[in-house]
Amino acid sequence: MRFSKLFAPTAKEAPKDALLPSHIFLIRGGFINQTGSGLYNFLPLGKRVLDKIKDVVKDEMDKAGAQEVSMGVVSPAELWRQSGRYNVYGKELLRFKDRKDNEFVLGPTHEEVVVDIVRNRINSYKQLPLHLYQITTKFRDEARPRFGLLRGREFVMKDGYSFHSSIEDLRLEFDLMEETYTKIFTRLGLKFRAVAADSGAIGGSGSKEFMVLTKNGEDDILVCDKCEYAANVEAAKRAKKTTQNEPPEAIFAKFHTPIGEDSSIEQLSEFFKIDTFYTIKAVIKKAVYKDKSEIVVFFIRGCDALQEIKAQNAAKALELLDVSKEDIKEAGLIAGFCGPIGLENIKFFIDNELKEEKNLICGANERDYHYVGVSMFNFKSDRYADLAAVEDGDLCPCCNGKLSLAKGIEVGHIFQLGQKYSSPMNAAFLDQNGKSQPFFMGCYGIGISRLVAVMIEANHDNKGCIWNKQTAPYMLDIIISNIKNETQTKFATKLYEDLKMEKKEIILDDRNERFGFKMNDFELIGFPYALIVGRELDEGKVELVSRVSGIKEFINTSELNERLKEVFE
Repeated sequence: MRFSKLFAPTAKEAPKDALLPSHIFLIRGGFINQTGSGLYNFLPLGKRVLDKIKDVVKDEMDKAGAQEVSMGVVSPAELWRQSGRYNVYGKELLRFKDRKDNEFVLGPTHEEVVVDIVRNRINSYKQLPLHLYQITTKFRDEARPRFGLLRGREFVMKDGYSFHSSIEDLRLEFDLMEETYTKIFTRLGLKFRAVAADSGAIGGSGSKEFMVLTKNGEDDILVCDKCEYAANVEAAKRAKKTTQNEPPEAIFAKFHTPIGEDSSIEQLSEFFKIDTFYTIKAVIKKAVYKDKSEIVVFFIRGCDALQEIKAQNAAKALELLDVSKEDIKEAGLIAGFCGPIGLENIKFFIDNELKEEKNLICGANERDYHYVGVSMFNFKSDRYADLAAVEDGDLCPCCNGKLSLAKGIEVGHIFQLGQKYSSPMNAAFLDQNGKSQPFFMGCYGIGISRLVAVMIEANHDNKGCIWNKQTAPYMLDIIISNIKNETQTKFATKLYEDLKMEKKEIILDDRNERFGFKMNDFELIGFPYALIVGRELDEGKVELVSRVSGIKEFINTSELNERLKEVFE
């Protein structure tokens, strides 16, 4: 490609709403352009990067035995009603009607569609397992699109769906996909971790996210310093928290505590001169369900914080909202003095780490009173759930190593769906005993367009992008220092044509622009190498510049072919 013919509208200024390097440099470098909130077009350079990522993903998916299909972006709403997700997915699902008043959705994910494809077409366990995948455009109506390609409304995704005759076979495929994703992200040259994750709106019994570690990550993850354990904060676990401080010893009793309803757990701790570890904190929320909402109380140790996604999952709610003083009063609760003992007519949950603990202090559900000497032995098991937020410095649940907080960007997610979709949609097969049962399913996603941005977040400097060889739009930028110099132009053009015949990924900057302008574009766009054909050509030399290292070296033209072979390896 000749730069003079390339449509790559580079710019000096960053968009006003661009905060992250990937957003800034992809716009400034002419890779993408924005048409609306969260909506982007891929220009020629961006499309080349996108296709390279697609090719790596497709290659590894095909090697793993998955089969590529293409499903429509528009899906009938009826399929989503069959699965039960139409009314519970949330406002991110864009619903619309056609001219005949038929209802449709723009698919953010395709579980329902792929189940409809497979049901009544795969009838026997002998036809299983089956894994279908696609790479296509999706739409999610984000409330606050931001960060360019990292949080857009329209995006390109690889989504795969597997069908199995048993949960054991599903787990084998889940492990295979973890291995396959590891190969994909390794080939792309990314530093990443597979982390335990919350399944969210997709559902299922277990999931893992693949997080690229970068300081601009939008997700918090906890990583062990001794073993391979890593987890999103929404799903992280820890070794049970302990303290060296002595517990308050007291016989169970109600104790007068005139500290006020707006007091903190720290003030309660100070009142009793004890560690907050031995107090129980009540966090009151409003849980929103499909057709109602209600007050729910979550009890955790005073030294802990509530992890809201864990709490939302425990309550089986669509979302949790903060409550007002009026909400609390209307529910019959007393702010600052709420406790699990004797709490009636209110749904509540207790953190797992409080189970069978003793020598605790909690609210007595009476103004200015707390219970002391509390033992947690008399609550039903279904009251308990994992509710506490795991924090930096907590201990690993696997090896007791120290957990540290890191930033990551999610680039892939794999799920064990079980029969969540096949059962309500009546998608079944005949097992070895001739009995009909729903398919066991898995689903596996990779954010293809998101990876374009992630490559930049993982590798850039203040001048622009730094593409690695795996994803660079072109490997070598041949820059003619002075286009009016016939010797330079002739040499560079011949080299370009020769490399082009060898099918090398090269671009010739033959524009009638200043040399500094061309170098700025080289650094902004981020080609791995630039070959500068300038005044040194009179001495039989050209200059090779590495964008990654910044190293510049002069090469004799007689040795150039051998050196370029190393560049293209």
